[in-house]
Amino acid sequence: MPSIFTKISKREIPGLFVAEDDEFFAILDINPIAEGHTLVIPKIEVDYIFDLSPDLISRYMCFAQNVAKGIERVISCERIGLAVVGLEVPHAHIHLVPINHVGDIDFTKAKLELSQEKMQSIREKIEAEISI
Repeated sequence: MPSIFTKISKREIPGLFVAEDDEFFAILDINPIAEGHTLVIPKIEVDYIFDLSPDLISRYMCFAQNVAKGIERVISCERIGLAVVGLEVPHAHIHLVPINHVGDIDFTKAKLELSQEKMQSIREKIEAEISI
């Protein structure tokens, strides 16, 4: 059965895309812990990130780096934190989270409640800063 990310990639359900190429895509997290919280996802459906081939992981990290740099140009933050949790959806994905302190990347804290208009505005700004 396809994962939710596969369904988003195939446009079967909506996603707030900020970047996409033949192998990967990046979408805003719909339950963000920070403004600009983005998920970077391989199109190949693999549950565990470390089951990806070394070559694919290398390209994946380069794609994520490009997305992170775009987020940094839009969201005021000290850094873009990177997390791979891998338990919530059985499809490999990287969280890119704008942070100012180590505690900012705590997934147990309350999620932000942003309007659709705000999310769309953030999406458009980040997308404009990324060249794939």
